[in-house]
Amino acid sequence: MKLKGEKRESSDCDEGSKGKMTFLLALVALISAFGSSFQYGYNVSVINSPAPYMQDFYNRTYFNRTGVPMDSGFQTLLWSLTVSMYPLGGLFGSLMVWPMVNNCGRKGTLLINNLFSITAAILMGTSEIAKTFEVIILSRVIMGIYAGLASNVVPMFLGEISPKNLRGAMGIVPQLFISIGILVAQIFGLSSILGNVEGWPVLLGLTGIPSLIQLLILPFFPESPRYLLLQKDNEEEARQALQRLRGWDDVDDEIEEMRQEDRSEKEEGHFTVLSLCTFRGLRWQLISIIVMMMGQQLSGVNAVFYYADRIFQSAGVDGNNVQYVTVSIGAINVVMTLLAVFIVESLGRRVLLLAGFGLCCVSCAVLTLALNLQTTVSWMSYLSIVCVIVYIIGHAIGASPIPFLLITEMFLQSSRPAAFMVGGSVHWICNFTVGLVFLYMEAGLGAYSFLIFCAICLATIVYIFIIVPETKNKTFMEINRIMAKRNKVEIQGDKEELKDFHTVPGGQTEKKEFASIEL
Repeated sequence: MKLKGEKRESSDCDEGSKGKMTFLLALVALISAFGSSFQYGYNVSVINSPAPYMQDFYNRTYFNRTGVPMDSGFQTLLWSLTVSMYPLGGLFGSLMVWPMVNNCGRKGTLLINNLFSITAAILMGTSEIAKTFEVIILSRVIMGIYAGLASNVVPMFLGEISPKNLRGAMGIVPQLFISIGILVAQIFGLSSILGNVEGWPVLLGLTGIPSLIQLLILPFFPESPRYLLLQKDNEEEARQALQRLRGWDDVDDEIEEMRQEDRSEKEEGHFTVLSLCTFRGLRWQLISIIVMMMGQQLSGVNAVFYYADRIFQSAGVDGNNVQYVTVSIGAINVVMTLLAVFIVESLGRRVLLLAGFGLCCVSCAVLTLALNLQTTVSWMSYLSIVCVIVYIIGHAIGASPIPFLLITEMFLQSSRPAAFMVGGSVHWICNFTVGLVFLYMEAGLGAYSFLIFCAICLATIVYIFIIVPETKNKTFMEINRIMAKRNKVEIQGDKEELKDFHTVPGGQTEKKEFASIEL
């Protein structure tokens, strides 16, 4: 008789040989990421370049209405709201993930989400003609909601439709398009293109174009097979979706793996955020995503971008050319994230996380030294530039892309939406907090702010090294078993399979053999 462990080994080989990148799978990834993740990055960066012209518009509009110039304190408040409403909207969007992906599906949620983006783009693009700055602030909230949903749903969707040997690369594609979005916004925001007094409304309004493209094309692509099978219990549609995505008819192994996952989850049912937070069997997975999301946002990436202009100016870069230097940093970010897409399956998630946070940690420590000594030691300003570049590389290969990928991999179908809701909320709360607190930190501590970021990176490295397992080339069930041992719980599906083996003649021996392989 063939043991279960032996069967899985052969099917794993089959899946490994079959798990190729089909044209349809690549197209789904590109349209999903371009229509959603791209805009998250675009709207992070889009208001940086035209800020003076937008503030002037706020002042002019206020003066035309009231006949008196706007108070500088009130103008600062309005601009702070314009900037901070985006991450606050992101938090609201993250809170909508669980109900929307469970009721509308992954693809359905992305399609509905486009309506937020198109509405905001129209409002922002026409704000100058309508002579109202309030709609810009409102639109930033709407775009934040859009980004909050997109930043969670796209990694979930791509993770669920990918074969296990491509799941890492596909999981980094959303972060790649976020980086591309930031770069495109920086390029379009150059004063010679749209970052000027006439062009800024167009710059803000362009964000609706990728959504329109996605709205027209995505309906022709399949929904997540896991959603169709495990949540809608529609095996026929799930099988058809898998066959289209894989490019062949024999998808029995993957259907069986999903069924196995379903059996192991039957006892718990679908998780809400509350039940996820109190369920012992997912304790370490939950703690891990919270720690990694906090590490990602509190590691100082916003501060490095904030300081970058000053660092390059102190190294002798002309003030007018700093905008081109900012674009070059954006380009480095894109190139290194693209590199991560190709190396994540060979090096693994743990290596990229540890290397990424390690580079960020060392960069922050050396940057503190360099910034404090650059007035006395002439070459320290060049060391600062090196630190900024190394930091961007570290964040791009590990800290930025891997945490969202691991949420997909460390949770099964029933708990994944709630996990993304928690991880996404932590991501946006920390983003919002850094935006509020950093200027005060910088005023009080100056360059020593980076020591705090260095300590956060170091703490994250220690946690990842001790707790987070390697998930490369493993099925969701195999990852679940690894984490079950850490949580000191048994998996329901395994217990049922052991029970089945007990009924076989001479089953006592076989049951023990099976247990040693399975568990």
